[in-house]
Amino acid sequence: MTSTTWLEKRSFGIRHSEYLVVLIGYLMAAFLYHLALEISALSFSEKPFSLLALFDFYDFVDGAGLNYLIKLVLTVPFWWFFFRVLRHWKLSHRITLHLIGMPVYVTLFAALHKVISTQLDLFYLQGYAMAWDIYIPALFYGVQFGIFHAYEYYQQNQRDLKLKAELKEAALNSELSALKAQLNPHFLYNVFNTISASVPPEQERTREMIAQLSDLFRYQLKASKSELVSLQEELDFVQKYLDLEKARFEDRLRVTIDVPLAIRDAQVPPMILQPLVENSIKHGIASLIEGGEVAIRVRRMGEKIQFEVSDTGIGVTDKTKLFDVGIGLTNTKLRLEKQYGSELKISDNVPRGLKIEFAL
Repeated sequence: MTSTTWLEKRSFGIRHSEYLVVLIGYLMAAFLYHLALEISALSFSEKPFSLLALFDFYDFVDGAGLNYLIKLVLTVPFWWFFFRVLRHWKLSHRITLHLIGMPVYVTLFAALHKVISTQLDLFYLQGYAMAWDIYIPALFYGVQFGIFHAYEYYQQNQRDLKLKAELKEAALNSELSALKAQLNPHFLYNVFNTISASVPPEQERTREMIAQLSDLFRYQLKASKSELVSLQEELDFVQKYLDLEKARFEDRLRVTIDVPLAIRDAQVPPMILQPLVENSIKHGIASLIEGGEVAIRVRRMGEKIQFEVSDTGIGVTDKTKLFDVGIGLTNTKLRLEKQYGSELKISDNVPRGLKIEFAL
């Protein structure tokens, strides 16, 4: 695992590298403002222009330094609010909100600049000249947040391009997998039929298990060809898988499936629940002598369907390690993120075990 550098770390949801770039930008803007003040002062002074005056620390603080320091301090909470708290808002809604944010920013700047300058006995604009403390901060607000929105758009565009490339590669891999899978099913079904026919009549339960296993392979083949299936088909597949597991665990494995009939016709991606159920059994319940319960709950929440797979197994302290013990959970997580924009949430179940949730 690669270590995260200081520049890659975040504070208040913003990367340190982004803070650094903004700080450098402010220093450049402050220096240019200081330069403009020095040049404009030549009109009122008989002293010749001196480069040393540009590096006079007191003059810098008295003029541009304090001015842009206050702007920077005010910018950070506005930046955090618009681009982290409201990051899920539409761009048009956030731009409209800037119509309120700008006068608030300008008013706070003017008030703080006056108070601090008075306390430190520094120069500040008074009278009609105070209009510049309204115009320049308002202009600066518009420019800097325009740059922030452009940068956000650039980042989103890069993510979309990367996701598009990954989806294209995943689609190609899936197509190749499907072509390979088509070579095997008839052979497998014939083998299953041969095995089933060789089982003595008195071992009917074994015949049923072979038939269930055949159905599992048949569904997996369908999943490799279909983008979506009905929720009922997915639940039937999971139920057949659980029936096979129950033959091994017997009374140690208890199952609850709580899915309203009204949503069982909903279209869902195939093979989305089974890896989660398998994880609950394999890594949660299998090692317990007394066994445990696996519960599947599905509910409609507004326009989305909320899925929950929970168990009463041994649980795990470090949830991130779950993605290192097998490919099923990891693949499901990546599949949800890249194809459906959904997050796989893992939390502790009550009284014990794990709870895995996602929404589609």
